[in-house]
Amino acid sequence: MTELIPAPRSVVAGSGEVRLTARSRLYAGTGTEGVGHWLRTVLHQATGLPLREGRVLDDTEGDGIGLQLDTGLGPEEYRLAGDRGGVLIEGGSAAGVFWGAQTLRQLLGPDAYRRAPIDRDRTWTVPHVTIEDSPRFRWRGLMLDVARHFMPKDGVLRYLDLMAAHKLNVFHFHLTDDQGWRIDIEKYPRLTEVGSWRARTKFGHRASPLWDDRPHGGHYTQDDIREIVAYAAERHITVVPEIDVPGHSQAAIAAYPELGNTDVIDTSALSVWDTWGINPNVLAPTDNTLRFYEGVFEEVLELFPSEFIHVGGDECLKDQWRQSPTAQRRIRELGLKDEDELQAWFIGHFDSWLSARGRRLIGWDEILEGGLAPGATVSSWRGYAGGIAAARAGHDVVMCPEQRVYLDHRQDAGADEPVPIGYVRTLEDVYRFEPVPTELTPDEARHVLGTQANVWTEVMEDHARVDYQTFPRLAAFAEVAWSSLPAPEERDFADFERRMTAHYGRLDALGVAYRPPAGPRPWQRRPGVLGRPIDGPPPNR
Repeated sequence: MTELIPAPRSVVAGSGEVRLTARSRLYAGTGTEGVGHWLRTVLHQATGLPLREGRVLDDTEGDGIGLQLDTGLGPEEYRLAGDRGGVLIEGGSAAGVFWGAQTLRQLLGPDAYRRAPIDRDRTWTVPHVTIEDSPRFRWRGLMLDVARHFMPKDGVLRYLDLMAAHKLNVFHFHLTDDQGWRIDIEKYPRLTEVGSWRARTKFGHRASPLWDDRPHGGHYTQDDIREIVAYAAERHITVVPEIDVPGHSQAAIAAYPELGNTDVIDTSALSVWDTWGINPNVLAPTDNTLRFYEGVFEEVLELFPSEFIHVGGDECLKDQWRQSPTAQRRIRELGLKDEDELQAWFIGHFDSWLSARGRRLIGWDEILEGGLAPGATVSSWRGYAGGIAAARAGHDVVMCPEQRVYLDHRQDAGADEPVPIGYVRTLEDVYRFEPVPTELTPDEARHVLGTQANVWTEVMEDHARVDYQTFPRLAAFAEVAWSSLPAPEERDFADFERRMTAHYGRLDALGVAYRPPAGPRPWQRRPGVLGRPIDGPPPNR
């Protein structure tokens, strides 16, 4: 009963239990019908119980489940009460009811996460308990990079289910990069015809001598994207797409060479990049490039109803702009000081373009360089400094510092850790992450929309590797994002570990190939594959 993740705000235990039986009913009140359909489906799969529809709340009395809205609760707040009247979940919105339903699933035990009953004679019980809960942050995100290694649609849907099980509600979908373009744009078919495939792939860190010589690629059709967005919405998850500009764009330039700096290099000789690192081939700051990407974003906006659209903006090397007569002429025409201000102009163009269409631009913290457009929001990844600067300047911020919540970073210093990247970030390290910098005043801290864990997939060749890097640390992150925890040094990690003992059973039932507490299993190791470990503790800022 107390082994819930993330930890709820209040738990009051009663005595006794609710028994779900073949005669139990599920009532979904007005506004909760979608949650009722989801809950009936997953519980029927796991338990075999029919959970017939209740026409009124009284139909659930004693051994049933009721769902209803309570306008006195906050938008994502819920109250779960299990007593002699059955189980009643109330929420301030359908989202609140859905998070309460996720808690109910945890109360039923790990086998409630299976897709078929493994014991039809089993008795399913929910303890008599009252749980009141609400999230700390409105943005509780996971970024998944499908550009470096493509994840087929079914894998993406699976990750949406895993996010929902941990009460995460923003899926940052990293769709384009130097190594692949993953979304079909009807106006520009070569983006996927050419840009979604690369001839081979570096295996391990970019300094590794190893190659996988198989072609790698794939993309999502527009109907795939619609399905992903709809699937996420049913789970009260918002999908925020990322289309990278002006750096991280070699796949687009390989498809349409005129997008690159043609007065500096022969862009027609470029292919989709097959290795890792920061790429010098960036978009040309021309009107043609702006019109091209406006065409891309027009289709993106039709597919994604999200308030925010991510435009990347990170790691844009400006060497080609310094050498380009076209770029230098644009700097002079616009009265700009340097190439940093040229990038700020580029990002500012799309900030205005998106704002005119009722959307908000978000980008990595490099968009602060050269001046930030008034309405832009910042993903603070290079530590806390970018987020602090943005919040103090009145910009909204999502905190995702690489030294804390980049889940591609290694989980242990052991030699058997597969393809070790970056600093050691243990389960406890993630649990002690604090998203709101102490330097911010209360007014400035209000600009912190929330936090996000990022999964970059350069060294993750399949879903099992993604699972290994993501879990169990995503469970710790989810608690940081949802629960009102004390200061990092005061958090009870021993209690979290105790609750994780039960949670590993849930992950097992879900088929998650997580890193075991004792270290990687033999098939999870990658002996002889070069990584890029960084020794010592990460910097605080």
